[in-house]
Amino acid sequence: MYIMSDSRNVSTIDPFEVALEQLDEAAKLIKLDNGLHQILAHPKRVLIVSIPVRLDNNEIRVFTGFRSQHNDARGPYKGGIRYHPQVTIEEVKALSMWMTWKCAIADIPYGGGKGGVICNPKQMSDLELERMTRRYAYAIADIIGPHTDIPAPDVYTGGKEMAWIMDTYSALKGNYVQPEVITGKPLAIGGSLGRTEATGRGLSFTVREAATKLKLNMHTATVAVQGFGNAGQFAAQFLEEQGAKVIAVSDSKGGVYNKNGIQIGALRKHKEKKGSVVGFPESKLITNEEVLETDCTLLIPAALENQITKKNAPKISAKIVAEAANGPTTPEADDILYKNKTLVIPDVLANGGGVTVSYFEWLQNLRRESWSENQVNEMLDKNITRAFSDIYTTHDKYQVNMRKASTVLAINRVVDAIKIRGLWP
Repeated sequence: MYIMSDSRNVSTIDPFEVALEQLDEAAKLIKLDNGLHQILAHPKRVLIVSIPVRLDNNEIRVFTGFRSQHNDARGPYKGGIRYHPQVTIEEVKALSMWMTWKCAIADIPYGGGKGGVICNPKQMSDLELERMTRRYAYAIADIIGPHTDIPAPDVYTGGKEMAWIMDTYSALKGNYVQPEVITGKPLAIGGSLGRTEATGRGLSFTVREAATKLKLNMHTATVAVQGFGNAGQFAAQFLEEQGAKVIAVSDSKGGVYNKNGIQIGALRKHKEKKGSVVGFPESKLITNEEVLETDCTLLIPAALENQITKKNAPKISAKIVAEAANGPTTPEADDILYKNKTLVIPDVLANGGGVTVSYFEWLQNLRRESWSENQVNEMLDKNITRAFSDIYTTHDKYQVNMRKASTVLAINRVVDAIKIRGLWP
């Protein structure tokens, strides 16, 4: 039985305004033509859909869903679908813009898209989730497709939901299997080896490169991770494998701290058993906020947006902040961290491993091939390392923080495509 909570605790910070502010700052740096600026400031299409669903108690509830398609100058729209009580149209528009930059930075032939449904999947049965997912897929089926818009998992969605969307779309559009319509699928229906770990693995590659630039020894580095979902777990695991010591981790129910280190494999088993990192043996209970302010070398915000603000940014001691989450740092906080000589690896680069391996999955599906995990990981490493180098060079050239540098790099690549294609009709 699904019950919508009355208390949504929606952030007062509009993520789309944040995205527009980031665009404005980068546009000024490169003296972007006003007309091109306006094109990039507006999503090409935003679809709002009503999703009537029959619940397990036979009651009908209408959910609201979105799909934002920001820009397709470089290729089909690409972006996840999230299920969360706090999904808003502004959030989805912002995330689609950030996906445009993310794909351009990774230099893969996609534009940015994003989708979401306002719901609380934790309070829904599998049957309710399936009915809602298939109805949402039906509602957006005419604007997605293997060569137009390829969705993927996001917050509180995964392979299960992607399989339902693929099956629904395939039945609607020709009644034959079309795995290339969506990525993040289970292996049995065309998923890619290495996709589950890709976001965290890609982030660990960017941290490795940043540590080299800053001359930091990973074997003496300490790590704090806010958010212990897919991205947070694998980021922590791969940084641990590089020699770093994880000392603080949190999830939606609270956080744990141990200055002597937290073994990620053991913490993962604890969460699988207890449903949270809270209560992990030999650890001290701390809040999500305290995780961000932990005295550490590397900070990984892997939860939701707007977690690092002008209020707590001065309290952050980490040398590197690598954003596994989308939009976790506000523009004001970015400026504070930059002045304090904290290197922020922005979301559009740090968590770009997910969309990069999604691209590899799409290619495998189009060709009806299956690549080895080693092949996928080696290609990911090469791609992410090149992207980091491109952004770090831009950061040096313009003497700006890494986020502005990444946006400048992305805008230049998207604008080049727009100019070459032209405006028609």
